[in-house]
Amino acid sequence: MTQRLPPSLTPLDTALAALLRDVDPVAPVALPLSEAIGCVATGAPQVAVYPPHDIAAADGWALRANDLVGASAYAPLPLATAPVWVDAGDALPEGCDCVLDADAVEVSGPLAQVLAEGVPGQGIRRAGADIAAGTTAGVEGYPVGPADLLLAGVAAVDRLSVRRPRLRIVNVPGATTTAHMIAGFARAAGLDVKALEAAARDEASIADVLDASACDLLLTMGGSGLGRRDAAVTALARRGELLAHGIALQPGRTAALGRLGKVPVVALPGSPDHALAAWLALVLPLVDRLSVRQPRRQMTLPLARKIASSVGIAEVALLAEEHRAWMPLAVGEWPLQAIARADAWLIIPARHEGFAAATPVDAYLMQE
Repeated sequence: MTQRLPPSLTPLDTALAALLRDVDPVAPVALPLSEAIGCVATGAPQVAVYPPHDIAAADGWALRANDLVGASAYAPLPLATAPVWVDAGDALPEGCDCVLDADAVEVSGPLAQVLAEGVPGQGIRRAGADIAAGTTAGVEGYPVGPADLLLAGVAAVDRLSVRRPRLRIVNVPGATTTAHMIAGFARAAGLDVKALEAAARDEASIADVLDASACDLLLTMGGSGLGRRDAAVTALARRGELLAHGIALQPGRTAALGRLGKVPVVALPGSPDHALAAWLALVLPLVDRLSVRQPRRQMTLPLARKIASSVGIAEVALLAEEHRAWMPLAVGEWPLQAIARADAWLIIPARHEGFAAATPVDAYLMQE
């Protein structure tokens, strides 16, 4: 089957190449741990070995295992010297190599007796058991995650070097719900998000707030279609350069691309499904270029059923993982419940008619 591309639509690959042209990475910044999560690491600082010495893993009595041989509740073993009580995290006293529970030792005045044997290493954490030599907080080119913050915090590293592109979202009245959704995805992707709303849907009102002086990427939300009140595209053309309007992408075909000076601009449709598809297909590659992010992780699973697609236009499919297979939820047109259920997404190239059932496909995860 052959479908001719409408002359008004720009092929996705062509549009993406124009959008990425001359886009340079943002400069690294050192952020507090609380602000670094989700941002792409620009370095991987080595963290100190932890614990630096043997410590107690739990509250109890610090003892030497060789001194406890034969001890039991039926044959208590008197101790020549009083045992040392330690709390979890305390350094082990010199010569001790195990920590027994509180009820394993009876203390009566100056006398103490042990009711159980111990083995070396019992109840303790060895030096370097949690963080070995050479461990880094984060991996260069990948987002900082909660585990990276844990390592950094334990090792007393209070800042991480990351790239955090500055995103400005201009909401056209009537697309507030969609703008909130995209802002949430943007924050999860490690962007510094600032949002504002145009006073009205007309070209002049939108043009008034198209300011790229303090951002690395600008998105408009709504007003990109062909209706009488859809003025975001004309406002972009008035203030800057319009690269393309109408992309061979479904959902998302009414998206537009441009620049304000050197700052790339993407005009997203107001409909949630069209905006999200354009975010995935157009904006995420731009974010990755600005952040110098390594390729996003894909998961390969067979399709639970076939996906049919129209030749001539790239279509985005939403997928859910079911029984170690990808179950297609929606292709080309997305009900909102499909967006809520989706675990992954897949772009079907314009030259493809789709994929047969059981075909292994590489899909990007919605959350990573």
